Amino acid sequence: MFNKLSLKVGILFFFVIVIIEGFLYFVLYINLANERIDEVIGNLLARGNTHREVLEDNFTQTTLEHVGLMESASDFVVVITDPVGEVIVNSDPIDPEMTELIHSINYDKIPTEGIVIEDRWKDEPFIATDSPINISGEHRGHVFMFASTNQVKKILNHLSDQFTLIGLITIGLTIITIFLLTRFITRPLLNMKHATEQLSKGNHQVVLHTERNDELGELAKSITSLSNDLDRMKKERNEFLASISHELRTPLTYVKGYADIVQRQDLKASDREAYLEIIREETTRLSMLIKHLFELAKMDQHTFTIHREKVPFHLILKPIVDLINPVLTKEKLTLAIACPESIEGIVDPNRFQQVLLNILDNAIKHTHEHGHISLEVKQQKDRLDISISDNGEGIPEKELPYIFDRLYRVEKSRSRKSGGTGLGLTIAREIVEAHGGTIDAFSKKGAGTRVIIKLPRSEVDE
Repeated sequence: MFNKLSLKVGILFFFVIVIIEGFLYFVLYINLANERIDEVIGNLLARGNTHREVLEDNFTQTTLEHVGLMESASDFVVVITDPVGEVIVNSDPIDPEMTELIHSINYDKIPTEGIVIEDRWKDEPFIATDSPINISGEHRGHVFMFASTNQVKKILNHLSDQFTLIGLITIGLTIITIFLLTRFITRPLLNMKHATEQLSKGNHQVVLHTERNDELGELAKSITSLSNDLDRMKKERNEFLASISHELRTPLTYVKGYADIVQRQDLKASDREAYLEIIREETTRLSMLIKHLFELAKMDQHTFTIHREKVPFHLILKPIVDLINPVLTKEKLTLAIACPESIEGIVDPNRFQQVLLNILDNAIKHTHEHGHISLEVKQQKDRLDISISDNGEGIPEKELPYIFDRLYRVEKSRSRKSGGTGLGLTIAREIVEAHGGTIDAFSKKGAGTRVIIKLPRSEVDE
């Protein structure tokens, strides 16, 4: 129970808010209490000053007794003395503490506007003020006002009760607010936790609300994106494995079938040689497929490395031309090379030859007899452009976005003669991108294909 995030967040919020509220309430209570105490003492002094003013206007025995009689009906005690502290009139019996306080006063230092002579309401049973009576400059006596501290304590107790009630209500509202707030925050997190658990179990179809514009919304979008990526990768993996199974099964079927045939005793020598040639072709094709798969595995594991060096580009092309010339002659195709000797590139020669061979191999396979293939290298201001064009059968427009995907073939039922592994262009793209470049294909069905490789100048002109 105590391991739940919502509970931990709620408790943390609760203690923080209660501490802040407690501090604010304490400061507010102290200020209000002091104001009420000052108000009570101020009212007591004002009451004494009022009596003094009355006596200063009419200092007679009747007036003195009238003041005492009036205060006897109140919660206060008035004591009127002569200039030396002898009691003239008192409204209530005088306690010894009052007498002691009256006699301890230094009458010469009492200001005419009166003074508070006892304000220790926590320790003493009363608070007291002194208002001196002066008539025509003559000091005639004092008006002492006394109020029980129980009155002050009662006011403070009432204030404390109010604060306690308000505090309890505030804590209740705080708990409700925190409960709603923590649910508002943690419910999306719990949904995300459930979603990630589903992802770990292989269920990549998770749905989260991504309408929020805060950090939780961004996290939900990230998890949803991860779910979609995992689902896509799962489908791609399944398709890849299915394609690989098919690619491996086809040559193995040829090899096994023709191997069984060549074992016949009545087979003609010419037929046996033809079947053995098919076995060799399929074995070569299978070896090439496995080689490409290993290269792609290295690329996926980031162990595929390239070693750049500065080299004239026509020297990269020469071994390629020598290698494919016999095939061009056999297929009755022509190849035109346009590459000035001044153009240099900082590339991995072996890897880049592999790129060009893969592209030229596709061009040869899909260009009809007496067709033409061209390879042109140009140095632009900020890049190096390499263009390979043919006037072959071309690629349908709807197929173009996928030709660099793994094991993708434009012709799904391609013959052994024109069929490849479906990985050559994928490897070519990986190598070009490892050089910091891009590769794009442009084609029209029946009008040929053009592949353009662009390398940034920063990669070729260091």
